[in-house]
Amino acid sequence: MSSGVEPALLERQLRAYLGAYSESVQAQVRGLLREGRLGEHLARKYPGQHAIQSDAALYDYVQGIKQAQLRSAPPVHKVLWQNKMDVIQNVLGLHTSVSRVQGSRLKAKAEIRIASLFKTTAPEFLEMVVVHELAHLRERAHNKAFYQLCEHLLPDYHQIEFDLRLLLLQRAVAGA
Repeated sequence: MSSGVEPALLERQLRAYLGAYSESVQAQVRGLLREGRLGEHLARKYPGQHAIQSDAALYDYVQGIKQAQLRSAPPVHKVLWQNKMDVIQNVLGLHTSVSRVQGSRLKAKAEIRIASLFKTTAPEFLEMVVVHELAHLRERAHNKAFYQLCEHLLPDYHQIEFDLRLLLLQRAVAGA
């Protein structure tokens, strides 16, 4: 195996990132990993890197997508890059609602935090994660309506999500 990764570890990583996909898809990815070509494949498909590096730039980017696609959704008050997120547990971004009592009113503020690993990825991956987190403003649960909204906001959502899983798998295997 030219990837240099112990077969049992490779299988654990495959299950972690692609466990919900068919065995035939996993076999194709396994082959690309064995041949050391998965990274090349992804680099060809997603050659660019976005320039959004600061929290302020990320906030502006998120607000731009929200204004263009989800005007009637509740406002987003805070957007940050987050350094400590557990990618293995599929936490690539977080949406939270912070409620505070202000006088006799209860005010909620929506916050979005994006894993800082997306600072160095192609713009398509950042957009997919942002769309995912913005969709939670309308649909809290990961249900059919949620994924339909994601697909409406970003027509290639499911393909980009799959390719992101491949990228994370490739990074995990390369780091092993």
